[in-house]
Amino acid sequence: MKTENMTSTNGNKVANQFIITDDNGNEFFQSYSSVIVKRYYPHQESEDNLNTVTNKVELDKKYWNYSNTTGKYRNIFLNETIKDTRKKIKSGEYKLTDLNGGI
Repeated sequence: MKTENMTSTNGNKVANQFIITDDNGNEFFQSYSSVIVKRYYPHQESEDNLNTVTNKVELDKKYWNYSNTTGKYRNIFLNETIKDTRKKIKSGEYKLTDLNGGI
């Protein structure tokens, strides 16, 4: 597992905004102590082991749009605007779920 601070447009490390990469290559955006986004990178499918991941992006249903700062760095992490994100939630491309275990 690897954790790194996000960087600002000036190239400085940003406090309390993190990108976490797990051992499977999945990425998480964490703002302060809350996970905001999980981005899956499904492994190659084989005949014997079908990949069961249907949504590549999950957003925490409580915190995905918690504050302006969270939104700013979520947009950077996803490389899109809030309008794009809302559209993908509505279409079902992005799934809202509990990424923080009921915190």
